[in-house]
Amino acid sequence: MVTCLVVLLVLVQWSWAQEDPLLPFSEHLDLEHKVQLKWGFDEIRGTILFELTVNTSGWVGFGFSPKGGMTGADVVIGGVGPKGSYFTDRHAVGKSIPLVDKQQNYKLLSLTNSDGKTVMKFQRSISSCDENDLPITDLPMKLIYAYGDTDEIAYHSNRRGTKELNLLKYMPQSNPPNKKYFDMTMINFTVPANQTHYHCKIMKAPTFHSKQHIYRIEPVITNFDLVHHLLLYRCPPSVTSESFEAECYSGVDEECMEAVAVWGVGGGDFEFPEVAGLPVGGNVGEFLYRLEVHYNNPNKSAGRVDSSGLRFYYTSELRQHDAGVLGTGLAVALPYAIPPKAKSFLTYGLCDTAYIPKVLETSNDLQVFSVMLHTHLAGRKVQVGHFRGDKQIDFLAVDENYDFEYQEITNLGKIKTVKLGDKLLVECTYNTENRSTLTWGGLSTSDEMCLAFVFYYPAMNLSTCVSFPNTTTLISEMGAKDPDTWFKMMSTKTWTDTSINQYQQTLKRIDQLVIVMNSNNNISINTGLIPDLKAIPSAPCMNSSATKSLALLSLLLCWAVQWASF
Repeated sequence: MVTCLVVLLVLVQWSWAQEDPLLPFSEHLDLEHKVQLKWGFDEIRGTILFELTVNTSGWVGFGFSPKGGMTGADVVIGGVGPKGSYFTDRHAVGKSIPLVDKQQNYKLLSLTNSDGKTVMKFQRSISSCDENDLPITDLPMKLIYAYGDTDEIAYHSNRRGTKELNLLKYMPQSNPPNKKYFDMTMINFTVPANQTHYHCKIMKAPTFHSKQHIYRIEPVITNFDLVHHLLLYRCPPSVTSESFEAECYSGVDEECMEAVAVWGVGGGDFEFPEVAGLPVGGNVGEFLYRLEVHYNNPNKSAGRVDSSGLRFYYTSELRQHDAGVLGTGLAVALPYAIPPKAKSFLTYGLCDTAYIPKVLETSNDLQVFSVMLHTHLAGRKVQVGHFRGDKQIDFLAVDENYDFEYQEITNLGKIKTVKLGDKLLVECTYNTENRSTLTWGGLSTSDEMCLAFVFYYPAMNLSTCVSFPNTTTLISEMGAKDPDTWFKMMSTKTWTDTSINQYQQTLKRIDQLVIVMNSNNNISINTGLIPDLKAIPSAPCMNSSATKSLALLSLLLCWAVQWASF
């Protein structure tokens, strides 16, 4: 009987204990470092603790958003006013002051204001059962913040922001002494008055006598309204001239295809895990690099000058592994088309790592720690499924509310091993209900992509592992005789829900060309089929009543065991 009471006591403490856990994790949510979030969690008790510090004497707000905006957000607002502190659990239904929840599921622990800073510490359940609260999962979540100059809760103006973090699977930042960095940027480039322009520049990294490890990459953005994404590629040894600067994919720059750094609109700094760093200097010191900047200029503004690029922090204290970036997904090329009027159209890109040894002498597994997902304006959801043999064993990354304006490299929170022979399937969901013509695969913002940049170690001389539907098979399956006939048929077709679904199923069913390329642009082309991707299971919901039921069940089980022993 004593054992039963101990079990019951432990479960009750799990449900009701109010002791504050530590706050081991910390992130600035803004570039100016005016908003800092610290947090810690206890998965056994099912609670998560936050401490928000904001450089203001007015109200502060923090929460979770499905897409990074106000609509559907789960927020708390608090502050210290003339009549004392205030704190409420709220939800937003649009671009207006969030409504107070009927059920207050956040517990305020402390709220202070001094020296122009407001510090708010509060706690909640990881899995809330309130329909107005978003569950905190081990997937990345979009965090939002806002604050005011006074305690009158009103429009925040530009005092707001969003940042995507993996709260439950977080990798803390390293902070080595004697920080050093170098920049690789455009220099006073006049952006053309075109809706889309890709500009490339080949350059050298600084010379180092011995290998260094880059541990942090920051964007250096001159025009946030123009720069859509940045890519830095390492060139093969065959590229020796630094004289190239022109529109991308128009010369020798096409040979530089091994991505080493990525930044997308809405993203921030990127930190490598403590066990890995991006190598520079030493035996990689003589390589040239291609900086690619995608300028999205929908207003076709003329005369804008830009010097955007990337900043690399490095250290001579080498990590255990060199890190690499592998481009996966659907090859960016014609004749891939997404039909108009589609509510939810799926495309797939397959990476079969079994073919890597055909371009590299390696038996290494990929230890994956981060992923960046990328589509354009029609993208609504991106998933990266992980298959071993014929079985899906995991999701490498998932964004069920993909937003073109918020693209960030996401730490997975733990190292996921992709064994040689595993398959990675990138699935993208598009919505083209507001489009009347086909959306082609291509570079323009109005075209589409379906990509996942996979960050891993130990680095291999590997650049790409993508796929593309077998064009010959596709043209035949669609009843066309040749590419010209197929293009005409696709462009003049009357698209209905039935024909859209049939086309989608054809794209998935037919054989795929799986393309693997190493750093020297040696290519292996093989065939494969798209496996079925299973839905991700929903997070369990645990509230206080469920915990009490569990405690009662455990007590009854204890009594049953003791009764059976008589």
